[in-house]
Amino acid sequence: MAVVTTKSGVITNRDATPRVANSGALVKGALKQAIGTLEAVSGDSIGSKYILAQIPSNAVGERAKLYCDAITTCAGDIGIYRTTADGGAVVDVDFYASAQSLASALPGTEVQHEADAADAGVGFGNADLEKPLWQRLQLTADPNVMYDVVVTLTAAAGSAGTIGLRVQYAE
Repeated sequence: MAVVTTKSGVITNRDATPRVANSGALVKGALKQAIGTLEAVSGDSIGSKYILAQIPSNAVGERAKLYCDAITTCAGDIGIYRTTADGGAVVDVDFYASAQSLASALPGTEVQHEADAADAGVGFGNADLEKPLWQRLQLTADPNVMYDVVVTLTAAAGSAGTIGLRVQYAE
């Protein structure tokens, strides 16, 4: 065993000579949020999409919390889509969570780590904390667009209920 001093990327940049500028989102970044709610209807089938919020491609450090009433038998992937104005194509259907149960009431369950192992390399593993969304989506450059955060049902809604999502991020 050894006693070590190890620096994060932002501290390494700060201490470099010459100093390397850090992204404003990582140092003194303003916290922003996107919130959306909607009413699920009994009988909404597999493949139904609940578009809840939008976030920018340069979002960093998202915290996604899912809220819902108990919606019998219901589950869904929580992912990233192009906005409806931009065609609505899926980018990563289960970026935040895969087959997340909505069958029990959720009082604000964090879902941003559910779909990926801690350091899986895609999504939001521990090593990805400093990366903007576009890099975690494995794009080569920031497309400077907004994305929709969408629940896509993987199990049909057996009852009605409210679903809500709060995504907090810096940019």
